[in-house]
Amino acid sequence: MTVNNLHQHSKPGAGNQDDILLAVRGLTVGFGDRVILENLDLDVRQGEIIGIVGASGTGKSVLLRAILGLTPKQSGTFILFGQNTDQLKTAERMKIERKLGVLFQHGALFSSLSVLQNIQVPMREYLSLPKRLMDELAISKLELVGLSPDAAHKHPSELSGGMIKRAALARALALDPDMVLLDEPTSGLDPISAEEFDDLISKLRNTLGLTVFMVTHDLDSLNQACDRIAVLAERRVLTTGTMHQMQNNDHPWIRKYFTGKRAIRQWDRN
Repeated sequence: MTVNNLHQHSKPGAGNQDDILLAVRGLTVGFGDRVILENLDLDVRQGEIIGIVGASGTGKSVLLRAILGLTPKQSGTFILFGQNTDQLKTAERMKIERKLGVLFQHGALFSSLSVLQNIQVPMREYLSLPKRLMDELAISKLELVGLSPDAAHKHPSELSGGMIKRAALARALALDPDMVLLDEPTSGLDPISAEEFDDLISKLRNTLGLTVFMVTHDLDSLNQACDRIAVLAERRVLTTGTMHQMQNNDHPWIRKYFTGKRAIRQWDRN
């Protein structure tokens, strides 16, 4: 898929190529003889919330982990903040990494650490700050995601599912990133908590100017929070567009996903 094709499906009035924060070109990822992603192209624009959707096993989380460098790629290029990540020296790569925040599925908090200590993990890795300042920064991140300072000294086992997601989001925001990558952020949450989390993501994007890359299967999240949706199928990004464009797409899987019985019940509730 070319840049022009991506822009054909874009939200009306959405920027130009200068607004592209992340460009994925020709990405191929596989495990052994099994190819998960093949020659995949995708653009992520500055300030947007883009939802990555696809059937189970299509490589949504693999794509996220490849962007972060946690899953090796066989070929392809990431242009992140205008720089080819393959050409970065160690110090330059660390500067890029500081601009990214990540929320893994289920939160992935360290069980032996308090919430405060979990939020401080990126600070300890990339910064050299006095403990008192790190404590103050961590508390401010907690409040930013809607958690009480009282949660700071609790451990993950003492938190509800929704609180775990918010604490993990606070950690993702610890270094004031320009872009956050979220892997199934509303999975396991009850409908009220999921809706509140979607609202939080939208609020943070609007107030902090974040760019959000969200892997999700949640139709409500796609409809409520996302400016644009990218569909993974056939080992690539099949198409991108708005929710309205997805509902009018004639591809069999896309049509069934966005206009099937479950989707119709979803829209009827709204």
